[in-house]
Amino acid sequence: MADLLARGAPAVLIRIESVAGSAPREAGAAMVVSAQGSTGTIGGGALEHMAIGLAREMLSDGAREREIDQPLGPEIGQCCGGRVRLRLRRADAATLDALAAAEAALTRPEALIFGAGHVGAALARALAPLPLSLRVIDERGPLLAPLSAFGRTVETALPEAEISAAPPGAAYVILTHDHGLDFLIAEAALARADAAYIGMIGSATKRATLVSRLSRAGGPPADRLVCPIGAAGPKDRRPSIIAAATAAEIAAALF
Repeated sequence: MADLLARGAPAVLIRIESVAGSAPREAGAAMVVSAQGSTGTIGGGALEHMAIGLAREMLSDGAREREIDQPLGPEIGQCCGGRVRLRLRRADAATLDALAAAEAALTRPEALIFGAGHVGAALARALAPLPLSLRVIDERGPLLAPLSAFGRTVETALPEAEISAAPPGAAYVILTHDHGLDFLIAEAALARADAAYIGMIGSATKRATLVSRLSRAGGPPADRLVCPIGAAGPKDRRPSIIAAATAAEIAAALF
């Protein structure tokens, strides 16, 4: 929207104001429509197609605002059975300011990836489109550099220190090049009772080794540890496949 307004291109903000029953998206979902395209989605399908058409009518006739109370039934070729109320509003500087304030106030869950190797890099790419804050931690700067496009990168020889600084409800994914370091990070993550997800790459044997070490040292229980990560997905061990399956696990834990 900021880009469109900066170029003087008129646009319409479409927002779902309320939902009753089954619908493709929740109240608050929004999209922006211009004469050339659109960004965001209110759920796709016939409802979105209709809303885009109405928005472009507003762009043509100069209307400032419109509300639609739409059943999701045979009338528009959908069978969700619910009902949505849409608000269509011509975008201006005040609209942009309100959206920016809402975005600034939004608290996003955080995911910390320990290790910027093949799987860590693939996981950063897989998580980047999701509505979360991403942090990739490694001591190897050259591996971190390409990942700055996907989130914050932290070059450090003490990755476990990042755990104490993480917000409540974070996800921790442990993928370093060193099993001893993996165990150290896992122990620190397991000590946090507020972790939403703790995953470690490896095998059942690696998990058993960590459990044994923690038991002997009187460390935290490892019942919350997911290891191997992505085990419910395909058995293919290519980094991109592991990353996709693990991203699904993290999304289920955070959202």
